[in-house]
Amino acid sequence: MNKISGLMRSTRAATAIEYGLILAMIFLAAMVAIGDVGTQTGAMWTHVSSTSTEAMK
Repeated sequence: MNKISGLMRSTRAATAIEYGLILAMIFLAAMVAIGDVGTQTGAMWTHVSSTSTEAMK
């Protein structure tokens, strides 16, 4: 019980949790951005492929 109450009063534990939450938000933002770039890149290559196919006909 003393260890739990010690952690509740510790400022280092609170700081570690805050840094963990910030890291999680940065990770989520990066995953959304990477997914969006992937979608746009796929659309671009589809357009290039269809344009090239039409030009060769």
